Amino acid sequence: MQPDIAWPFPSGAFPSELLAIVQRTVADGKFPALMVIHDDEDDWLLCDSIHDPNADGASIVTHMDHVLARDSSLADLAGMPPGHVAERSSAQTPWEISPWMYASEEEN
Repeated sequence: MQPDIAWPFPSGAFPSELLAIVQRTVADGKFPALMVIHDDEDDWLLCDSIHDPNADGASIVTHMDHVLARDSSLADLAGMPPGHVAERSSAQTPWEISPWMYASEEEN
């Protein structure tokens, strides 16, 4: 269960108790996070943009700190507002942020 943590974060950094839905390949360090979503419900989702994050067992809930320990560039995204996505083509390229919504919301 996500602790009651409101965005924007007071310190401008991800709080240590913040939970995120993280693709296992990213959490395990097998692939870098290439897409980070901060949805309108204040959830944070991280995926590798290669494998299906919706497959059974493909994603886990973990503290953002665990992922930050593997990739400190994610810290730059703490100020990204809800309803936005950050994407990059590789771990060495800069994040590009744009508005985002679930595909089902786009159809309405």
